[in-house]
Amino acid sequence: MIEQLRVDGRISVTELAKRVGLSKTPCQLRLKRLIDSGCIRGFRAVVDFSMLGEGHIAFAEVKLSDTREKALAEFRAGVSRIQEVEECHMIAGNFDYLLKVRTSDINAYREVLGERISSLPHVASTSSFVAMETIVEAGHNP
Repeated sequence: MIEQLRVDGRISVTELAKRVGLSKTPCQLRLKRLIDSGCIRGFRAVVDFSMLGEGHIAFAEVKLSDTREKALAEFRAGVSRIQEVEECHMIAGNFDYLLKVRTSDINAYREVLGERISSLPHVASTSSFVAMETIVEAGHNP
């Protein structure tokens, strides 16, 4: 059921039931349980960002100067407010966080990195990697 919804979140319950081999009512109940339990957290549109002028993707490695819990919480709160940061992952490795940043172009990315990400609490250093082509992205394959 979840795989069918991942492919098409707008599928009707009738069609979903048919694809997973259930009748409509049990399918609705199962779907409601998945939503109520938090297993399904929402439904989203898959957007072609290049058509919106936001096709530039860069990944920023962020190393913090302090990794105690208070510092981590301050960084997480700050990075959550930067609209261009599409994803933020804590990493086990040579740096602390990996950010996926979406902007209109390299100049916009440079501004976001230099003015907003680098000035977040406890940021010691950053390294950037610019995507040249997207092969697979969450929600769809271009």
